[in-house]
Amino acid sequence: MSIRVAVLTVSDTSSGNASYDKSGPTIKEIIQQKDGYQVVQAHCHIVPDDAERILLVVRDICNSDAVDWLISTGGTGFGVRDVTPEAIAPLIERPAPGLVYLMLSSSFKHTPLAALSRPVAGTCKNTLITTLPGSVKAVRENLEALFQEGVVDHAIELIKGGSGKQTHRRLASIDRQSSSDSSQSHGHRHHHHHHHGGHVVPTPRSAAAVSHDPSASVSARHRQSPFPIISFEDALNLIKDKIERLPVETLSVGHKLAGYVLAEDVHAPQDVPRTFTTNVDGYALRAHDVPGVYTVVTAQTHDTSKPLPEGSIYRVNTGAPLPQGTNAVIMVEDTELVSTSQDAHGITEEEKTVKTLAEILSGENVRAPGSDVKKGDLVLRAMDRITQRGGEVGTLAFVGRKEVKVYRKPVVAILSTGNELVDLQSDANEVRSSDGWGGIYDTNRPSLQGALESMGYEVLDLGIVVDDVPSHIGALQKGLEMADLIITTGGTSMGPTDLLKPVIERYLNGTIHFGRVGIKPGKPTTFATVSIFRGNQIISKPIFALPGNPASALVTYYIFVVPALRRLGGWPEKMCGLPRVQVEVQNPMPLDPRVEFHRAIIKSSIQQIEGGTGSMVLKAYSTGGQRSSRVASLCEANGLVILPSLTSGDDHQGSNSKRMALNSGEFAQAILIGEIEME
Repeated sequence: MSIRVAVLTVSDTSSGNASYDKSGPTIKEIIQQKDGYQVVQAHCHIVPDDAERILLVVRDICNSDAVDWLISTGGTGFGVRDVTPEAIAPLIERPAPGLVYLMLSSSFKHTPLAALSRPVAGTCKNTLITTLPGSVKAVRENLEALFQEGVVDHAIELIKGGSGKQTHRRLASIDRQSSSDSSQSHGHRHHHHHHHGGHVVPTPRSAAAVSHDPSASVSARHRQSPFPIISFEDALNLIKDKIERLPVETLSVGHKLAGYVLAEDVHAPQDVPRTFTTNVDGYALRAHDVPGVYTVVTAQTHDTSKPLPEGSIYRVNTGAPLPQGTNAVIMVEDTELVSTSQDAHGITEEEKTVKTLAEILSGENVRAPGSDVKKGDLVLRAMDRITQRGGEVGTLAFVGRKEVKVYRKPVVAILSTGNELVDLQSDANEVRSSDGWGGIYDTNRPSLQGALESMGYEVLDLGIVVDDVPSHIGALQKGLEMADLIITTGGTSMGPTDLLKPVIERYLNGTIHFGRVGIKPGKPTTFATVSIFRGNQIISKPIFALPGNPASALVTYYIFVVPALRRLGGWPEKMCGLPRVQVEVQNPMPLDPRVEFHRAIIKSSIQQIEGGTGSMVLKAYSTGGQRSSRVASLCEANGLVILPSLTSGDDHQGSNSKRMALNSGEFAQAILIGEIEME
């Protein structure tokens, strides 16, 4: 089997003009001359000296499983733009310091300036990575050293799961020959012992990854979570810091704009109204027309651009333009019908003459051009939300804006993890194991999809993902490609099949910003970002790995995911979180060492006070048991009462003991997740 090689040239100059690249072609030429090696042209690239760009390209090459050896050239020195080591080092799972020493020692033979070279070497997935300097001379020297005595051949053979026996036999043959020569020269043998036996070294945990290594045995998993517990406020701040608005797009003005945020100031493109119009139903006339009988003309019988004939009045409906020469409108209520016209069959069709009963002043019941909005007036501001109440869409239509710039609204991918889950609507539900176990209905996907779509978000359902690494990788990669944010449920705790954290860190090269939060429910909530390369841009996609318990999943969705979605969609900072209100607790609510979000029904109550006036109070009624698996605790819940953590101190009874509960009649803050009810 041939060894597949990819070549990566790192150079600002060569990325702009490939003809300047001399080292990359040199490496390819040397490789192609070696028996058993081939250059994989599809994975050969030239990139600028940009750390994120280098990282993404190297990661994609290693994830492709189509390359055995990746050789980079350039960017390993001490220059300001030399960032290749910094870009590639986080991807290295098994460092190879011996290869680094071999390359440096080879270069030292030719120049002391090799002391300024900073190569790295090691493996990422099943790919060997070596970083060479940028000069053609140094490239030749380093490759000569790496090919010496079959060093690279042996390394790649072991990485690919081989035993290395072929290399061992060749080395043993050399040893025997060397011993024979030595014996003949000195009369005795030298014994050489090789301690690198023929087994495959297991992949250790990457220094850059905190999560457990899913390829290791179950006994090797963490017994304590390596992720520190952070506070609720710190978690929200991390989300705010790591998530940026989505790009701006131009959309047609219509009802589908609801839920978007404006990305531009909107100025009236014209006067509103554009001409003199009526604000009542009636008849347009001249203010000097005295009360009397007039002939009625309409839009069907008279062109408004022409003067109104003497002795006639013009019938108009509210909002219609006035014909030329008129300057007032008399209301229908101030007229009497005098006569009508008939068709050929003697059927009454239209008003013919009408008597006006009142004298109308100039400008009466008339809207002047620009009286509502003048051309150029600011009618909506950038960052204004287009609500579902219709006012903003109506305003845009009112001033004649056909299109408007808005921040793109995120598309959300959802998935659940776990071999124990079954889809409620799947035929597979009827399958039962021999002991009668039929699995657990997946509650989280349908409940999250309902919550997301009620807020106007498009949802991509990735289904139930079984507990293995390839399935997790495939589902997450699909979500990263097609969505702007991913929500997963389950697989965030300490079990050997809890794979989300390891897959995000080790296979998608994502960054986990927090893996545990000091809240109840939702302690193992995880927030991560994964960078993908699209076009010429690096895009950071957020992933929220929520707990599998249904109540925990929904609570953490409201307190963490909703603010992230709103931030992506361009919402003003102060409005990203759901609104908070002060509530009066109506049931004792036990406290926990963690900050707790107690599911409650919040009702508005009018309390009578002295003087006969009323004062509105918001009351919070517990929904009962708050177990994290009890999703019924969210039925009818429209708020989450924020309970403080259990601390030592005065319990309001004068004793120095722990305060165990928030009692009836006490006040607390609550997050609104639905409409407030009336008591």
